[in-house]
Amino acid sequence: MSAAGMTGRWRSALLTPTGLAALAGMAVLLFLVVLGPVIWGDISTTTNPAALSQKPSPTHPFGTDAGGRDVFARTMTAARLSVLMALAASAMGVLGGALLGALPSVLPRPLGRAILAGVNFALAFPGLLITVVLSVVFGQGILGAVFAIGLAILPAYARLTSTLAASVGGRDFVAAARVLGVSRAGLLLRHIMPNIAAPLIVNASVTAGGALTAFAGLSYLGLGVQQPEFDWGRMLNEGLLKIFVNPATALAPGIAVVVSGIIFTLVGETIARATGVARTFSDKLPRLRPRETSAVLPIEDNNAVLQVRGLQIAAPGRTRWAELVRGVSFDVGRGELVGLVGESGSGKSMTCMAVAQLADHPLHVSAQSIRFDGQEIYRGTAPAGSRRAVSRLLGTRLAMVFQDPMSSLNPSLRVGGQVAEPGFLHGGLSRRAAWLKAIRRLGQVQIADPERRAKQHPHELSGGMRQRAMIAMGLMGKPALIIADEPTTALDVTVQREVLTVLHRVHQETGSAVLMISHDMAVITGFCTRVMVMYRGRIVEDISTEDLVAGNARHPYTRALLGAVPTLETERSVPMPTIADGEEFDTDLRFDLEHKLAAREQSAADKDAIEREGAHA
Repeated sequence: MSAAGMTGRWRSALLTPTGLAALAGMAVLLFLVVLGPVIWGDISTTTNPAALSQKPSPTHPFGTDAGGRDVFARTMTAARLSVLMALAASAMGVLGGALLGALPSVLPRPLGRAILAGVNFALAFPGLLITVVLSVVFGQGILGAVFAIGLAILPAYARLTSTLAASVGGRDFVAAARVLGVSRAGLLLRHIMPNIAAPLIVNASVTAGGALTAFAGLSYLGLGVQQPEFDWGRMLNEGLLKIFVNPATALAPGIAVVVSGIIFTLVGETIARATGVARTFSDKLPRLRPRETSAVLPIEDNNAVLQVRGLQIAAPGRTRWAELVRGVSFDVGRGELVGLVGESGSGKSMTCMAVAQLADHPLHVSAQSIRFDGQEIYRGTAPAGSRRAVSRLLGTRLAMVFQDPMSSLNPSLRVGGQVAEPGFLHGGLSRRAAWLKAIRRLGQVQIADPERRAKQHPHELSGGMRQRAMIAMGLMGKPALIIADEPTTALDVTVQREVLTVLHRVHQETGSAVLMISHDMAVITGFCTRVMVMYRGRIVEDISTEDLVAGNARHPYTRALLGAVPTLETERSVPMPTIADGEEFDTDLRFDLEHKLAAREQSAADKDAIEREGAHA
């Protein structure tokens, strides 16, 4: 990434509420660490026998301790020792744990297993017990406490790193690097560690706060900082002895420990966002340019189950907001079978997710109007009406069938319970009644032995069964519209036919409309009566299936999609029509597409002529 892009990320991260709070907190801690002992050092060690255990006053904001020393000055002075010890122990535990945990992913398996066995053995003991035992072994004092807490942190961080590294080490790009002969150090530093940095950075910040608390605990027990040095933990030890005389003597160092731990957590989150570990974007919404809608459509149409007007969707990028869907408008009539086709990334699924109000932050959705089943559900940049009413309408009258049902179904829940969920959430049914209805719906979508299947988990069903279970979930209400987002992409042709047959049967029995998303022109033309073609976030053509099959498409992109579908008569010597990577269809692109399509047609005509001449001869 360029220096400008990295600067922009840091600026964006620091300008968020979390970043500003972290920046302010770190400035305070840095001030106390550097200048605290300079400003308050002498006051913190000056005893006053005439002012023993005094309560808070203008002269002493937190009172004095048993030796007459100012508690506020001692708290400010102790920040340097407390923070530096926590950072030192955290660095030791985090770096050592990350290295130890990542080694098994690149070392020979026996050695890796031996390292993990040692880590698991250490994790069997509570961290506090390890800390206390090691502090006794290393001896009382600052150095012994740092080593004790650092080594106690190491096993947990090594276990986390090994788990994350194992999830990355089995991926194809790591295998390819191994084949290319990348060294173990290269695998570790270039391919594994950068891909697991996200949780490591966040946990490192939490670890620093935990180390601060651990040091306070050791010093409170008398195993950490010794006289005449003092940190927040030792101040707690001394303050608790006089807590009934002056509670502020224990309250001041306690607040310091808690606030410092929070600051470390905020700093870790900000660093993660700024380095790309956790993406963060400006809270300012994009100013989308007004776009012309895809077609001039009336706002009201009583025969339409779905009306979308001026839908725009933007996603945050590195430096600016990118428009994914631009001014899309369309209607779906009641009982109509409509197909939405286009190449991957054209905005098909995003459009339907926005209609179902499933497009979450950081996506920004705006629309002139979205009406469903006679009710406006979205206007401007927010749902129209109460969210509860809109949720109930979508939960009972809209059914979604996703591309991968394995990721849509909860693997830890039984299929029947998930199918029954809309019944008792929106249908007013008891759990027992919803369960029985779910079994009937599973049978309705041609799942054999629905009672047994309802008690199984998703992994026990085939891909086609899971897809039909998703359809059954939508039938728990009375759907007026079924949105099928590439429901047959991950299935073989036999199962594809079964799923399409079920969808068609449901359409005939319930009269519900179907909006099917696909990039397979054969599936769309065989199932739908009308086809909308989407390209680069816009609907470029709305055509009936008959006209599409007859070759009456007007837009060159639609013609290219049809031309890119191979047939048994396709001439192999002629290049397939392609779409150039341009924003708009210009004259050269139109000419290129038309030329390639004409060449294919001419080649087919020449082949037919040769065959006719041969037959005549």
